[in-house]
Parts: sequence; C-alpha cells; structure tokens
Amino acid sequence: MTLSRRTFFKINAVGAAALAGAARPAEASARMASHDGPAMLVDTTRCIGCRGCETACAEANGNGALELPGDDAIFDRHRATDPYHYTVVNRYAAALSAPGGERFIKTQCMHCVEPACASACPAKALEKTAAGPVVYHGERCLGCRYCMMACPFDIPKFEYSKPIAYIKKCSFCAERQSRGLLPACAEVCPSGALQFGRRETLLEEARKRIYDRPNDYVHHIYGEAEAGGTSWLYLSDTPFERLGLKTDLSTTPYPALTDTALSAVPVVMTLWPPLLMGLYTFARERKEERHE
Repeated sequence: MTLSRRTFFKINAVGAAALAGAARPAEASARMASHDGPAMLVDTTRCIGCRGCETACAEANGNGALELPGDDAIFDRHRATDPYHYTVVNRYAAALSAPGGERFIKTQCMHCVEPACASACPAKALEKTAAGPVVYHGERCLGCRYCMMACPFDIPKFEYSKPIAYIKKCSFCAERQSRGLLPACAEVCPSGALQFGRRETLLEEARKRIYDRPNDYVHHIYGEAEAGGTSWLYLSDTPFERLGLKTDLSTTPYPALTDTALSAVPVVMTLWPPLLMGLYTFARERKEERHE
C-alpha cells in the first residue's frame, strides 16, 4: 500500500481528533450519581456492639458468619474487612467521653459520591450506579487491583487464596435496594444506630441531632465532605480519629485528582501503536522512493 504525504497528514488529523477526545476525562459513571442518593447515618453513640449487622451482611451475601455474635473476645483484636467479611464492628476504648469509656463502630465500603476505585479501574469493573451504590462486575475485572491502591478507606479486598480471584466488598445491598428493601444491616439493627434514607435528608437529621444536643456530639458529620463526600455518614461523641476513622483525607473528590493521568491510558493503549505504524510505513516508503 502506498502512503502519500496527503494521506499521511489525513491520518494525523484523524489521530489528533481522537487524541483530543481521549484526553478529555471520560464522564465516568462515578459522576452520574447525585449527592442525594441512598445513604446511611451511623450514630456511634447508639451502637451497642451486638454485631447483628455482621451476621445479616454475611447471610445476605452468602458468606456465612465465621465469628458468632455474643463472643466479646472478638473485640480484643482490631479487624478489617476482608473477602469474607464485608462489614466488621470494632470496639475502641479510647472513647473517653462515652459511658464505660468505650464505643463500637461499624466499618464497610463508604460508597463515595465520586469513588476513587471506579475512577481508577481501567475495565470499569467497579461502577457507581445511577441508583447510588458502588457495585463490582467480576466478569470485567482484570485483576490489576488499582482499586485497592486508589481507595482512601482501604476497602476493596482481593481473594489471594483463590486461583480465580475477584475483588470483594460491600455492595450497599444494591440488589435488595432495587427490590425496595432496606440494606440487611439496617434492617436488623436493634438500637437505631443505623438509619437508611436519602443523603440530604440524613445530613439534615445529623445536623438536627448536633443542634439539639450540642454537648453530646462532635460538631462534625464524618462523610459529609471526606473524599468529596460519602454515602455513609457518621456521628460521634468522641473525636473520629479515636474510632479508627481517617481524618487526613482530602475534601476534593479523588477522581478529580487523577482524571488527567488516567485519561492518558486509553491514548497510549489504542492510539499510539497505529500512529507509530503510520510513521514507520511513511518512512519506509520514502526510503524506497529514494532508492529507486
């Protein structure tokens, strides 16, 4: 095939247009969810540490409860979520203002309004759905684990023990929500520590509790601004750092900090090779013309 100078410049023009399109940050599904999606308000002053939420979560996801509720010895060690426990409850003795000097706190995926995990995933295996929850599509996963590095809350976990491994995390009971049901953890909470609803409504409820009882709460709603905002919101009567929550997070959505770098990935993978091939073909034909 003869590649004329005119044809070569046409290819370059098309490539430049494609480059401009690829360089624009894609409107990822993380941008689609509004700030008033489904959310959960966690009032740590009401949590009694029964761990019923753990059992309900395990049953809803077919994981099985590996540690039985009622065994207080479980609180002697700090636990993180893992591929078999999408939510865990830990006890913190540092809550000096609490009765008995201890507080319990539930940990799970925070379902960020604009999640870093979904933004970092090159295969879109993690998706911020229009309904609100951040869900995982195992059939799309490449196993790169970029989501694990991107998440500011260290939530996605990889099944290292399995030959065919997937990422595991709380789905905010997306399937239950689609059927009009409460998330499993909120449905069984006996103390009212978990309240499910729309995010803006829960923020108003949290502000009201702080206003009505200013001496009983830290004057901050954790998750309102952390990482650009999350769907899980926390109230506490003790500093959040004493409850194991990260307090050094940016208030800017994390995808906004990485869009420029990530937009180069499709360019390098899809546009650069054919562009180099075009340059090689053009140079080879010029060389043959000079030889003739």
